[in-house]
Amino acid sequence: MATVITPMRRARQVGLTRTAVVCGDVELTYAQTWDRCRRLVGALSELGLAPGDRVAVIAGNCHRYLELYQAVPGAGFSLVPLNPRHAVAELRYALEDSGARVLFTGVGDQGLEGTVEHIFDLGDGYEALLAGSPADFPDDLPEDTVAGLFYTGGTTGAAKGVMLTHRNLLANAQHFGMCWPFTSETRWLVVAPLFHAAGSIAVLSTVWNAGEHVILPAFDAGRALALIEQHGITSTLVVPTMLAALSDEQLARPRDVSSLRYLSHGGAPVATETLRRARAAFPAAEMLHIYGATETAPIATLLPHEEQILDVPQARSCGRPAVGVEVGIRGLDGVWQTADSIGEVVVRGPNVMAGYWNKPVETAAALVEGWYHTGDLGYQDGDGFVYLVDRAKDMIVTGGENVYSTEVEEALYRHPAVREAAVFGVPDARWGEAVYAVVVPRSAVEPAELMAHCRSLIAGYKIPKTIELREEPLPKSGAGKVLKRELREPHWRGVEARVAGA
Repeated sequence: MATVITPMRRARQVGLTRTAVVCGDVELTYAQTWDRCRRLVGALSELGLAPGDRVAVIAGNCHRYLELYQAVPGAGFSLVPLNPRHAVAELRYALEDSGARVLFTGVGDQGLEGTVEHIFDLGDGYEALLAGSPADFPDDLPEDTVAGLFYTGGTTGAAKGVMLTHRNLLANAQHFGMCWPFTSETRWLVVAPLFHAAGSIAVLSTVWNAGEHVILPAFDAGRALALIEQHGITSTLVVPTMLAALSDEQLARPRDVSSLRYLSHGGAPVATETLRRARAAFPAAEMLHIYGATETAPIATLLPHEEQILDVPQARSCGRPAVGVEVGIRGLDGVWQTADSIGEVVVRGPNVMAGYWNKPVETAAALVEGWYHTGDLGYQDGDGFVYLVDRAKDMIVTGGENVYSTEVEEALYRHPAVREAAVFGVPDARWGEAVYAVVVPRSAVEPAELMAHCRSLIAGYKIPKTIELREEPLPKSGAGKVLKRELREPHWRGVEARVAGA
């Protein structure tokens, strides 16, 4: 049966001597990586791990992370990748909830003592484990075995471990491979965080074809562009904030990025102006917009380069369902919506999670008759293109009118002085909620000018009543998504209830 280790089995057959990974001064072939993966399995088995046991990792991107990604699930264990930027309390919660028996950490273990049976430094401690004997991978691992627990959610109490199976991860890797020509000549820049589910699809798709990974441990736009130029990077995946930073840096200080042929982005909507700048910065690259969630492993829909012609309706969409994936729109009453009618986006297919770890109630609410309920509001046109209008929780209700924050953000982004924007609702005695915007400018601008700009693009009730200008970047998750809750909550502290639908 095909499992997460299947791509590596093929790579060692067709590209044994090819470079598998470059990380700083470290360069490893597929032969070396295969041997290291087998030694890791041997070491974990010596620790007494049984099939289904969990192995956690807290670290930035590195070559050892790629080995853990493949060897741990390939041996029948479950990987628990955690965000190194999370607070100790959040990490302790995930470790205790998952029941992980082993932890590899690249950020130290202060405050995590006693949470797991075995803790190893993802450096010398890891390398010492590899000094032991190698072990073989099982050949009969069922595809519905849980390959990883990917924790998602905001605060500690709300965090949920998304159970992704081997079938889920391989399905998405195949979806990705159908869109782009992954070959042995692929040089993939690993810049998106590997603790996120998006990291796995790129890894597996590249390994399947014995391509090369070049790893950037922590995102820096200048360093990323230097690696593209130095290594002849052909492909990468970024979140919108990274795309904007890369474009700004390339336009300001151009490098030779002609080797970059495929540039994918996902994780959040991308403003039209950001796409314009990206096309100007990387004219040789085909762009691929990915929409999905951790619960969909993560691809649900894809918008290829040829369908991203700016200034046409489809360019505002997040594409059509990936091959083998079904996407539908359901009203809040559960009734299927017709074309162009707004409702909740739901997804079904081989990529949809098995459920939430230890959370049967939340699983039952999210998975209904095999359909995953995303919490995103959107619609689907007659040609199958899916359009997002907002997260259900981010919709603003002001004076009885629904305002979608993404529409207001898109209007703000069309002003050349806007670098970043986040829109949300705040309490208002008269209207219930008022539209509030936080803007990080790229050049001098006044709130009144931005309001006047919006007035020419959107209805009056959608225009922010207040625009707060900030110099510092907006708060973001480790996956690069803007954390609106951190911006919103100070305004709602002490308020007894939100208006319905907000």
